[in-house]
Amino acid sequence: MIDHIEYNSERPKLIIPEYGRHIQKMVDQAIAKETKEERNKVASSIISVMGNLNPHLRDVTDFQHKLWDQLFIISDFKLDVDSPYPIPKREELQEYPQYLEYPQNFPKYRFYGNNIKRMIDVAIGWDDGEKKDALVITIANHMKKCFLNWNKDTVENDVIFNHLFELSEGKLNLKGSDEILLDTMTILKNNKSYGAKKTLKTNKNTKGRTWKKY
Repeated sequence: MIDHIEYNSERPKLIIPEYGRHIQKMVDQAIAKETKEERNKVASSIISVMGNLNPHLRDVTDFQHKLWDQLFIISDFKLDVDSPYPIPKREELQEYPQYLEYPQNFPKYRFYGNNIKRMIDVAIGWDDGEKKDALVITIANHMKKCFLNWNKDTVENDVIFNHLFELSEGKLNLKGSDEILLDTMTILKNNKSYGAKKTLKTNKNTKGRTWKKY
C-alpha cells in the first residue's frame, strides 16, 4: 500500500525542464562521484543522452558546445569535470543585456518612416544643383504619399514643405517655393489601385482552398 504519493510540486525544481527529471538526476549523480575520472565518464554519457533528445540540432554549428554549457547550468555550476569548451560562469548568465535604443530619429512624424530621414540626410550631403533639387522634390513627393497613407483626407503642400524643413533642421527649404507636388487625388487613386491589385492577387492565390476552423 502506498502511504504517500510524490507530486512534482514537492520535488526539487528542474533547472532546465526541457530535459526532464531523469537528466537532472543523472547530473546529480555525476556531481556525487568521488573522482574526476568517474565524473568525466558520466558527463560524457549525459552529453550523449542530451544529444539524442535533440537529433534535429546535430548539424547545428556549436551544438556540442551548447550541450556542455547546458550541462553545467543543470548542475548549478557544481559539476567539476574536464570540458572541451570554456566553462560558463554564473555571473555571465545573470548579466542583463544592454538596452537597445529604438531606431526612431523623429517620433513626432512616425508615418514618414526612417527611410525618409535617411534620404533627407543624403540630400543634405549633396552639392547644390539640379541633381540635388530633383532629389529634394522626390523626397517631398514621397513624404506626401506617406502622409496620405496615414491620413486619407488631404494635405497641403505647405505642410509637407514645413515638415521637410523641420526634419532637415532647416537645410532643405521649399517653404514659399513654387514647386508643385503630386496631386492628392492622384496619389489616393494610385494607393487604392495598388490595394485592389494586392487583394485580387491574394484572392487568386487562395482560390479553391478550404479553410478549417479551430
